[in-house]
Order: sequence, then C-alpha cells, then structure tokens
Amino acid sequence: LQEKRNRIVDRTYYFMIYHITTKEEIDKSLISGSLSAPSLQTEGFIHTCEKEQIQGVIDRYYAGHTGLFLLHIDETKLSAMVKYELAPSVNEMFPHIFGVINKDAVVKVEEL
Repeated sequence: LQEKRNRIVDRTYYFMIYHITTKEEIDKSLISGSLSAPSLQTEGFIHTCEKEQIQGVIDRYYAGHTGLFLLHIDETKLSAMVKYELAPSVNEMFPHIFGVINKDAVVKVEEL
C-alpha cells in the first residue's frame, strides 16, 4: 500500500482526460447524471488516460470488446478529486478520478 501511495502525484495544471467506456455505462449515466465505476472506493476510475495512451488502455482492459466510446473530460469541470499515478509497468502517468464523472465535465463523446 505504501508503494502505491508513493506513486501518487499532485498536479497544479490541467489536461483533458480521456475515458474509455461502453454504451451501457453511457446509458446508465444519462439516467443518474454521472458516470460511476465499481473501482471508485479503492482506485478511482482506472481506465482514464491521456490521449496518447488510449490504445494501450484498450489493449490492456478492453481487448476483443466492440462498441467502445471515448469520453473527453474537462478536468477543470470535474467535481471529483483527480490524482495522477505513475504506472511502473509502462513508465507513464495515468489520472485517477476519485468520485463520479459529472455529466457536465464530459465535453465530447466519440465512438471508437
């Protein structure tokens, strides 16, 4: 657990965050007003990523899936806390959103 905490980094500047999801999750979010995930209590949204990391996330978490969507999330509009973690296996930083993704933070949805 301590090793994981050491990889968490605070940032003071903002990026667009990209989140890969399914049509089913998008439909649920339209009803509730926000996008949620089972991992929220422990790890945040583990499938959020910066644009150049999208293909790697698809390969690791969604291999063989079809009907995926890419949400463009304006980090400045999120009501939830965002922390960035260094993933040693790929030596890249990944954002984790600790809370739901409020609908107004999603500025674009595109089919992959």
